[in-house]
Amino acid sequence: MYSRFGFIHFLQRWLLALVLVFATWNPLGYSYLSWVRGPWEEDLPLKALAGIVLLIVYIIFARATWRSVGVVGLVLIGALFAAMLWTLVFYGLVSFENRAFLRWGGLVVLATVMAIGLSWSHVRRRLSGQIDTDDVDE
Repeated sequence: MYSRFGFIHFLQRWLLALVLVFATWNPLGYSYLSWVRGPWEEDLPLKALAGIVLLIVYIIFARATWRSVGVVGLVLIGALFAAMLWTLVFYGLVSFENRAFLRWGGLVVLATVMAIGLSWSHVRRRLSGQIDTDDVDE
C-alpha cells in the first residue's frame, strides 16, 4: 500500500528543490556556479564531484517532472506563473525594473515547478484515484 500524501510532503519536496536551485546559483554569490567561476585549478576534484552530484539530482527532478506533468502540464504551469507575474505587474506590486525580485522569483518558480513535478502523481492519485506507473519491459 502507499502512504498518504499531504501538504507536508509537497513542502518537503519544495524545500529540497529550493536547496538544489539555490545551491546551484543565487544572487548572493554563495553557490556552485560562483565557486566554479573562481580559480579553476583550486579544488578541481571537489568542483567536479559537486557538479556531477548536482547534475544527477537535476536529471532526477527533470525526469520526474517531465514524466508526471508532460508538455501540456509544463506549458500550463508556465502560463500560470506568467499570469501571476502579469497580475503583480499590472497592479503595480512588482516592476520589471526590480531585477532582484525577478532573480529571486525566477529561482523560486523553478523550484516550485520541480516540486510540482515530483508531487503531481501523488496529487493526481488523491484527486482521481488513478495511480501512475512507469512503463516496465517484460
